[in-house]
Amino acid sequence: MTSSPRWLTGPEQRAWQAYRRMTLLLNARISRELADDCGLSDPDYDVLSNLGESAERRCRVNELADRMLWSRSRLSHHLTRMQQRGLVSREHCADDGRGAVVVLTDAGLRKLEEAAAGHVEAVRRHFIDLLTPEEIDAFAGIGETVVTHLTDEGGAPA
Repeated sequence: MTSSPRWLTGPEQRAWQAYRRMTLLLNARISRELADDCGLSDPDYDVLSNLGESAERRCRVNELADRMLWSRSRLSHHLTRMQQRGLVSREHCADDGRGAVVVLTDAGLRKLEEAAAGHVEAVRRHFIDLLTPEEIDAFAGIGETVVTHLTDEGGAPA
């Protein structure tokens, strides 16, 4: 016996469509401004900022992939392109001969520092400053609820 779909109500459909349009438009705008301001892509900035927050500006590749919700293959390919531009380097892991560590280079740190202020300003201008403190709290709670559900359900996407 097949059950009928639980169709979205009008308000649910409105919320879903608003979320979809918002994420597409917001990501496109912030990505374009990041590229225009400093020549970095979103994935470049994600890698650099994660490494910048890591102890000694270094992180095991598998840990970085998990943190960024990327497959190891995707991260490895992206790191190769970033390494060619001098933004990161890779080293063998001292305590695991099979593992690798990715390191934020001095050039990568300079690029991150160049990008960070403009990126944060774009996030403020196009998102944070449009919301009340209560809306920010609600949005954070909603995001955390969905992320917890998705990560409890099956882990990181490929």
